[in-house]
Amino acid sequence: MYKNFNTFAFKHILIMNKNALIFGAIFTMLSVVLGAFGAHYLKTIFTPEILSSFETGVRYQFYHGLALILVAILAKENLKYIQLIYYCFLSGTILFSFSIYLLCFLKSTETLGLNGIGIITPIGGLFFIVGWSLLIISAMQYSHKEIKNS
Repeated sequence: MYKNFNTFAFKHILIMNKNALIFGAIFTMLSVVLGAFGAHYLKTIFTPEILSSFETGVRYQFYHGLALILVAILAKENLKYIQLIYYCFLSGTILFSFSIYLLCFLKSTETLGLNGIGIITPIGGLFFIVGWSLLIISAMQYSHKEIKNS
């Protein structure tokens, strides 16, 4: 399957594959922890509106943690944009979910001065959209016969 790869590209795919699996597992585990933290503790200090935003961050972190695990599995199939998909999901999760968490804590403590951080959230969302779009394009261009014949 990897006959056409040069050594550098092969090693890079294996490292990306491992990192995608590690980050996917970490993000997914943290979303479970943060979800439980939100459900049992933060609901006592957050308003319902802030808690809803926090839950959105947790939900998208969970989805894209699983997406990173999918990227790790698909990396061996040599999909055309797999590295870019990995970076989009990784960056999107950090920018989208973690900016939401920060904004929730800033709003709950009525801390002023960092409200401009809200512009980061849609940038993270844009990374998600690009990542999913590239996955669709890669899937449409994928040919199992090419992999078998290499």
